[in-house]
Amino acid sequence: MNRLKTINVALLGLGTVGSGVAKLIERQKEELPYKIGANINIKRILVRNKEKYLGAVADPMILTTDWQDIINDAEISIVIEVIGGIEPTKMYLLEALNAGKNVVTANKDLLAEYGRELLETAAQNHCDLLFEASVAGGIPIIRPLKQCLAGNHLTEVMGIVNGTTNYILTKMSSDGMDFNEALQKATELGYAEADPTADIEGLDAARKVAIMASIAFNSRVTLNDVYIEGITKITAKDIQYAHELGCDIKLLGVAKNTPTGIEVRVHPMLIPSTHPLATVNDAFNAVFVHGDAVDDAMFFGRGAGEMPTASAVMGDLIDIARNIKFGCTGRINCSCYKSLPIKHIEDIESCYFLRMQVDDRPGVLASIANVFGNNSVSIAQIIQKTSSEGVAELVVITDKVIERYFNDSLTIFASMSIVKEISAVIRVYSGE
Repeated sequence: MNRLKTINVALLGLGTVGSGVAKLIERQKEELPYKIGANINIKRILVRNKEKYLGAVADPMILTTDWQDIINDAEISIVIEVIGGIEPTKMYLLEALNAGKNVVTANKDLLAEYGRELLETAAQNHCDLLFEASVAGGIPIIRPLKQCLAGNHLTEVMGIVNGTTNYILTKMSSDGMDFNEALQKATELGYAEADPTADIEGLDAARKVAIMASIAFNSRVTLNDVYIEGITKITAKDIQYAHELGCDIKLLGVAKNTPTGIEVRVHPMLIPSTHPLATVNDAFNAVFVHGDAVDDAMFFGRGAGEMPTASAVMGDLIDIARNIKFGCTGRINCSCYKSLPIKHIEDIESCYFLRMQVDDRPGVLASIANVFGNNSVSIAQIIQKTSSEGVAELVVITDKVIERYFNDSLTIFASMSIVKEISAVIRVYSGE
């Protein structure tokens, strides 16, 4: 096997994921020739500070701070990008593709906003651009959507695709922690960044949902198309009441392909405790897919971390190396051959959990019901939870209703003297 072709790769970044990729290539070096029919060699690693990584590689000479050392090296066939961010990363990848180099990337930020440009550039140059690691870490989902499920008309992709928020909600649910306490614990364990905004406000999940929706529905969806709502307003009391209703609260990314357009959103949701996604706890991720042929399928596993993400990168690397070996790179590129409309959140139907503080006196419930009725909102359930000093706490569960009608009701409630506070508004999974 030693006389086999060697495929040279460049690694952009040697942080958490980059180090994992380097470890896996070294760990697999005896088996890769059998899996690929060629050897894999890391010829260059782009870093910001060479001195910082001198002890991290066997040969310090492969470290460089100059992108030109990689782009101008005709022997490098594959560029693996794990540095993240938009610029200069976008420039690196476009230049690599235009130079005929294949690309593996884990960059969800870049793909959610500039996926079309990158994929079209790859196609123009007959190059592979693979990005399994951009969504749900080590869980295979991009390749199943693009290839394994290509014979389906997919109508729904829904999942838990952010481990930080799932860990926080799990701790609030199982240990009774409040949001800030659970966030602090997530930070201590390394699940949350020093600035957790992208996670807790839903931006990270939204980028991943945009990528999955684009592939599943063959129509481009970008970050700007996604309705986003984070978990910062979820309280321990909301979780307690959800449990009483037989539900759990999860931050879900939901993409649906409907006859009137694509629904794509990220927000907290009450989901029945019997649903498979309700059992996905801590930092684990899961994606639930519905297709006309496969029916329901769920993909579950670790959605982040050094080795799970490196696993996804390695799978793409091996795939591209096989294509290089047999001269067939560029076989599968952009699959967005449709241009479907994106539905505005106010045009989407949902059920709702509404928690509110109202005057505790006769006629209040009738007034609340009257407002809902005048705005085409049907009440499925209404419960008075507590009463203290003339104020009652109500929990209302609605039937499915178009969001703008529900919002019209909230606007009226805000102007009513009998309504002291709208404490929580959370959508409820309807199972359709």
